[in-house]
Amino acid sequence: MATTPTDETEIEQLAGTLRGELVQPDDPAFDDARAIYNAMIDTHPRLIARCANVADVLSAVQFGREHDLETAIRGGGHSTPGLGTVDDGLVIDLSEMTGIRVDPAAKTVHVEPGCTWGDVDHATHAFGLATVSGVISTTGVGGLTLGGGHGYLSRTYGLTIDNLVSADVVLADGRLVHASADENEDLFWALRGGGGNFGVVTSFEFQLHPVETVIAGPLFWPIEELESTMRWYREWLPEAPEDVYAFYMTAEVPGDPFPSELHGESVCGVMWCYLGPADAVEDVIQPAREVAEPLFEHIGPMPYPALQTMFDDLYPPGDHHYWKGDFVHELTDDAIAEHRRFSEVPTTKSSMHLYPIDGAVHNVAEDETAWSMRDATWSMVIVGVDPDPTATESITEWVRDYWEAVHPHTAGGSYVNFMMEEGDDRIRATYGDNYERLQEVKAKYDPDNFFAVNQNIEPAG
Repeated sequence: MATTPTDETEIEQLAGTLRGELVQPDDPAFDDARAIYNAMIDTHPRLIARCANVADVLSAVQFGREHDLETAIRGGGHSTPGLGTVDDGLVIDLSEMTGIRVDPAAKTVHVEPGCTWGDVDHATHAFGLATVSGVISTTGVGGLTLGGGHGYLSRTYGLTIDNLVSADVVLADGRLVHASADENEDLFWALRGGGGNFGVVTSFEFQLHPVETVIAGPLFWPIEELESTMRWYREWLPEAPEDVYAFYMTAEVPGDPFPSELHGESVCGVMWCYLGPADAVEDVIQPAREVAEPLFEHIGPMPYPALQTMFDDLYPPGDHHYWKGDFVHELTDDAIAEHRRFSEVPTTKSSMHLYPIDGAVHNVAEDETAWSMRDATWSMVIVGVDPDPTATESITEWVRDYWEAVHPHTAGGSYVNFMMEEGDDRIRATYGDNYERLQEVKAKYDPDNFFAVNQNIEPAG
């Protein structure tokens, strides 16, 4: 697709229109500018437009379109498959756009696309408010939101997209439009789960909720208890009150702050987040202690932002990542047997998580947003992670073998933010009956598929 511009005058003209920086391969800052969260992805863009404002985004989109450049949109966070960068083409980097404005009376927040969820939590927590995000504060607002967004608050307040009030979007033709329930409604529908297919979102408006202190933390069992605890979990979670959140995991215990005698131990466990009355929390947690004796637990009251940062140090930028996921309706005995078979992870940072997406998520109809899997109970992800590049083959093989074993027991399709580059069939399975409608919206707002570096939806026609 890309026809790299050779006219240096045109590149200089683009640089002159930007308040931000235009980075090229011969610039001293190039290697830092091109580096992304997942070190397994090593790309060399021709141009990186580090946008300072919406005007910069407009200029960069126009330049990419006029020069037929393969163009990637990079927000402020992760994009494990590397969809925020591209070889030889143009990267529109939004990471410098980090403005946030909280309206405590309306309980809303306006967020620019370079923000991480840690930035948002910092701004909203001052008012005792929060919205639904993920489980790591370094995750970018834009990517998580456009993919749907689930996390600790989902059983109570739904997906991130269920709390999206409006968005400002730069389209492929250079227009800036507003999308909401009352304006460009079809675009607003598609943005809520359809990924980066429809334009560059330059502002998100979210509904906030009263969340200040939560009761949270991990509880670990010996890995030998996986089958008994997973069978308990599959029955317990759907019946739990919506103010109870607990994702199931398998992992290897890392170093501090965990007790030294547990370092390197394979475990299964639950990560809790409880929003209900403090005097009822023991009634919530006690059944987990009774199904099997815990090896370790550290559950107590903490500010919500502290919970969000709990995994940050374990997963810094620069590690090598390979992920695969699926939606899950139920955990059958056969599926649990496969989870047990793969439960001992290859590296300390590798893991399997089952994130609950029931409760309030089920209160929204399948066709109300682009996210279609409203009847699933869990969003599963298998993550292979290690800082050592020589471990890439082993973590990738473990993830693929594990996923192939459990996939026949899943609902099919995956949360798009847990997918690598897996092809059109997987994307179609993810959106189900909403896929053709997404193609129609794509044809209306991006008929030439300019925004193609993503989990791509081909325009209708």
